Order: sequence, then C-alpha cells, then structure tokens
Amino acid sequence: MKLIIVESPTKARTISKFLGKGFHIESSFGHVRDLPKSQLGVDPENNFQPKYIVPLKAKKNLNVLKKQAAKADEIILATDEDREGEAIAWHLLSALGIEDKPGDKIHRIVFHEITERAIKEALKNPRDIDMNLVNAQQARRILDRLVGYKLSPFLWKKVARGLSAGRVQSVAVRLITEREAEIDAFKKDEYWTVEGMFAKEIHPPAGGFKGELYKIAGKTLEKFGIKNENEAKKIPANLAGASAKVVSAEKSSQLKHSAAPFTTSTLQQTAFQRLRFSAKQTMVLAQRLYEQGFITYMRTDSLNLSQDSLVNASAWIKENLGEKYLLPAPRTFKTKSKSAQEAHEAIRPTEASRTPESLRASVDPRELKLYELIWRRFLASQLPDASLENTKVDINVNDHIFRASGSRLLFDGFIKIYPMKFSENILPELKEGDELKINSITPVQHFTEPPPRYNEASLVKALEKFGIGRPSTYAPTISTIQDRGYIEKDNERRLRPTETGKIVNGILVEHFPEIVDIGFTAKMEGELDEIAEGKATWQPVIKEFYDPFAKHLEEKYESVASQKVEEKTDEICPNCGKPMVIKRGRFGRFIACSGFPDCKTTKRIPEPSLNIKCPTCVVSPERKDDPGEVVRRRSKKGRYFFGCSKWPKCDFISWTLPGSAEDIKAKEKAAAKALKAAEAGEILTNLEEKEKARLNESVGQALPKEFRPNGSSGRAAEQPSEEV
Repeated sequence: MKLIIVESPTKARTISKFLGKGFHIESSFGHVRDLPKSQLGVDPENNFQPKYIVPLKAKKNLNVLKKQAAKADEIILATDEDREGEAIAWHLLSALGIEDKPGDKIHRIVFHEITERAIKEALKNPRDIDMNLVNAQQARRILDRLVGYKLSPFLWKKVARGLSAGRVQSVAVRLITEREAEIDAFKKDEYWTVEGMFAKEIHPPAGGFKGELYKIAGKTLEKFGIKNENEAKKIPANLAGASAKVVSAEKSSQLKHSAAPFTTSTLQQTAFQRLRFSAKQTMVLAQRLYEQGFITYMRTDSLNLSQDSLVNASAWIKENLGEKYLLPAPRTFKTKSKSAQEAHEAIRPTEASRTPESLRASVDPRELKLYELIWRRFLASQLPDASLENTKVDINVNDHIFRASGSRLLFDGFIKIYPMKFSENILPELKEGDELKINSITPVQHFTEPPPRYNEASLVKALEKFGIGRPSTYAPTISTIQDRGYIEKDNERRLRPTETGKIVNGILVEHFPEIVDIGFTAKMEGELDEIAEGKATWQPVIKEFYDPFAKHLEEKYESVASQKVEEKTDEICPNCGKPMVIKRGRFGRFIACSGFPDCKTTKRIPEPSLNIKCPTCVVSPERKDDPGEVVRRRSKKGRYFFGCSKWPKCDFISWTLPGSAEDIKAKEKAAAKALKAAEAGEILTNLEEKEKARLNESVGQALPKEFRPNGSSGRAAEQPSEEV
C-alpha cells in the first residue's frame, strides 16, 4: 500500500478520486510539530536550535498517521509546494519516525494544481525534501518567535499587558500610522475650475457637452491656478455674450491592455475592490477552491502560465467567442517579483472550459464569486486589447480656451469577458471652425485632498511594493494587526491606527527603529529568499540580527519610561461623572473610569453586531421570537470566537462564524474525523456536547465573571505574542 499524506481532508478527498486501490490518502490537518507556546522554544546559546513539540491537538491524528505509515510499503509526502508545505513534509518525517527508512520508500511530490493529470505527473517525478525551503521557513519562524517573545514582554512592562510586536506586523502598523499622521497634518487648499456647457446649434443633446477652461490668452492655467471664488466668478462675467468656436478637433486611437492573471497579491486586492472580500476571506475561499481541484495553487507571485493552460484557453475562446477574439499567439507575462519561483504558476482555473455556471450547484456562493473572478481574469489575459477612439476638442470663447474630451469603444476585446468600469463620453462630430452654442459657463469650487487611508487592498499593494512579507503573509499580517487592537476599520473599511497602535508604533520607531524600518525588513526578506535558494545558511542570518537586537533590548529595559495607554470615549462615568476611557488588561480592552483608583467603575466594550441571528436561538421555542445575534469575543489566549449576545441565556459558542467558508470547512473536518474514528472502530457519542464543553472551558476564562460558565476560575497564564 502506498500512503499519501496531504494537509487537509478536502485535498485528500479530491486526490483520492484520481488514484486506484493501491493508494491510501491521509491528512495531517496542517502542522504536526511547532515551537511550544509556553516558552521561547529557541536556544540562542546553542546556534538557535529550535525545540519542536507535537501540539496536543495534533497528537491523536499523528497516532493514526503512525499506524498507517507502519503498514505502508511507500510513503509519499504531498504537502503544498511552498516553504510552509515543505516544512510540514519535513516535520512529518521526524514526527512519524521515518527518517531512517530507505530512500526508495519515502518520496516528496509537488504539484501546482489538484487534477488527475498533475497528480499522476507528480507521482512519476518524485524528489527529495528541499532542505533549503525548509530552512527558509524555519528561519522565518525562529526570527518571528525571537522578536515576538522578546519584545512583547517589554511592551507589557512599559505600556500595557496584552500588547505584542512582530517583524512584519509592526512595519504594517507603521505604514498605517504614518499615513494617518500625514492626513492629520494635511491642510486643505481651496481652488476653482471653470466649466462650460456647449452644444451644436442643430439638435443639441440634453445639456450639451462639457469643456473645462485650461488656457487664457495663450497661457496654460496651472492645476490650482484659480485660488478663490472672486477670481473664478470674474471669468463667466467677462465672457457674457461671447461666441464659441471650435479651434481644433483631434481624434486618436488608444489600446486598453488586459491585465495579467492573478498572483496572491493582485487577487487579494481585486477581490477586496470588486467583491468586498477581506484578504483573509479571499485566501480561505481560494484555499478551498484549490483543494477541490478548481484553481491552481493560490500562494504565488509568479505570472507564468503552463502551455496546456494557454492551449485550453485559446480553444475555449475560439469556440465561445469566435475567431476575432483569438490572439495570433498566446500572451505571456513577465514576473516582476525578484523572489518569484518561475516553476510556479499564476492563479488560474485548472480547466478553462469549467465555467462558473457549471460550478453553481457544487460550491459555496462566495467561492463561486471568487472562482468567477479568477476564471474571467485568466481568460481575459488571453483576449485582445480593447480599442478606443479618443476625441479632443478645443473651443475658443473670447481668447479663453475650453477643452472637451470624449471617448468611444471601438472593439471590446478582453472587456467582453472581464467587465471594467468604463463610461463612454461620445462628443458630437465637430470640426475646426464650427460655431457652438454656449449653454452655461460655471465656476466650480474644489479643495485639495489628503492622501487616502490604506484599505486592505492598498496595504497589500504597499507591502508587496516595499518587499515586506511574502504572498503567504499578507492576509495573516492584516488580520493580526486588527486582532491585536492596533488597527481598526472606519465606516468605509479603511484602516486607521488606534491610540494603542500609535503609542506602540511611537515606542518602536524611537527605540527599536530596525524592527519597523521598511528597508531593514525588506533586506531580511531578501536574506530569507537567499536561504530558500541555497545561497545563505540560516543560523548566521539569524545571529546577525539577534545579537545586536538582544543587547539593545536589554539596554532599553533600563532607559525607557513607562507610558499609559488610554483611549478616549464619549461616555461619562455613571458613578462619579468623570470621563470613561478604554484601557487594556490581561484579558484585553475594557472601559473604565478615568478617576481610578478613586472610582473603580468598569464595563465591557460592546461587541459590534455581525447582523447574523444566533443559530441556536432561532430554533429554540423559548427564544425564536426574540433571538440573540452572533457577536465576536476573545478567549483567554487571545483567539477570537463567536457567541450569542443573549449569553448566558443562550450558550451558543463557535470558533467559526456561522455560515462562513471557515465554518463549512470546520464541519467537514469534524465529519472527516468522525468518519476516521468510526472506521477505526471507535464509538463517538454526543460530539456536539463534547466540543461545546471543550470550547466553554477554553473561552470561559476570558469572559467577565458574570459571563463565565459555572466553575471557571478566570485565571490563565499570559504568553507572549508573535507573528501569525
């Protein structure tokens, strides 16, 4: 029997469809070894030797894998093709105790897509585990652990409990905080433009067409040249009764180029803009699509496309859109990222002929939306450019030149399948010397605008531009800085720093500038890439960073004064009348009276509604007429979970948001575990109650006393935080 081990049950099920009875596919359910949470787990005095353990949650499944490995004639490690996947394969070797098996009994295979063709091709071309990739992942993990577990206690002592710093997350917070400072410092300036509405005398369109004043007496106006209302109003007054004549009319052609297929970064950006998906949500959905065999691997910065995919795209285009939409030859794209692995591919559908409509009945609606975006973008990359005709008309009104611009779509090209926001502005046919009717000349007030806040899309773009992190880290970084309370979203989903974020960023910028320095962090990413390529050794890279960092940290414990973190609120203390502020405690943020210790009034921060009815309430005879809503809360270990706003009357509790892709995946995972246990002859009863009891025990201690399950002490050991 040949044992194939992958990361997830979904991936295992998909692969099992393509292989015969001689194969048995198992899932590792992610990592089987990791650094311990209760201690540093790295020995700087012993060449940064890591201490790996098997997490409690992985032990049961690892025992199942060991039994299967003992029976297997051959073991094939088929984890993902990136550094994380390579590390999981390496950890499996050790955790299963199979490092000493003969080389012809242990194989590593990789593939970009989960299709029958790709799996069988990979099985024909096994390889050894790539220790360069493993060491790059290990170096990142150890660096992040050293920074997180060493710097976080410093922040606890100097600022507040529960804070954390990280090698990548702190740079992201700095970008957002500095942008906010630019916005706060911005002073808007008033400026004016003058617009004219013109029409041909015969059959003018309603309102005519618009031209903007851009030249007076032969001198081009500067962009902000008209400074105030008085200046602006003089112009229409001076032009009263004047006539208008076309002095030039030019037409030009323009090609609008199709975009390249998606990388991880551009997929996250576009899904945020078009589908309103967060970076994290996009990656969860993309992971599911990949594991079901519908798209290629979703963590990539390569723009490569396989020859087969290009041939299939051309065939679909010819059959469904016609010859005029065929390119003379397939279009290829040059990867911009220096660190991209060219053997990888861009994100694309595994079959061009698999239309979104054909998947409608078999995938989650959000998965379908993301798949359609990927499918359309890939096919659009192999369609001709769109062709536009642009028109530029200059109109003279008493030596004041107004310019009107228009555009018309001549050939839709890639827009046929990948719609874009495009508004045609068709001007009437005009030629030099045409007399025009002036419908109006109007001054328009404007103000200069500050730089916009980052949103998730623009932050991902900035992280990629500056070389901060890699495709696998963008989404976790954005989630982490929000979960830690450093960054929050405004009403338009833009990112802004909290007061805590500003204070922590200020401390790091002043006292640990290398941790939040963009150039330094990008340099570290480059060194990790060199480790992955076999050009550098991981221990010296870590030592070069850690030795001066540790010495500097020791000095700062003595020299940096403590700072308070208090965020203002609009609330007044009901007991003493002083302002209420948001503080941080060992269990997170809470509202307290600013008069402490004289006044000890406190309250929980209200959880924002997620607009989802509690699934337990809606089926309860007692509560269905007035159900609670699902709210997000935080466990004692800092992990978010979902509960009911009617707690303790309703005891609904879940790690995943009901109905989300994660929720569906968690249920599939539980079902797979139950099936595996049943096959092993185990009897499982009351699974839901057992899980609920386990979850209650885990999260109850994070709740205020009145919200804790009976018997929960509310005490927990606090652990440092690190990059996720």
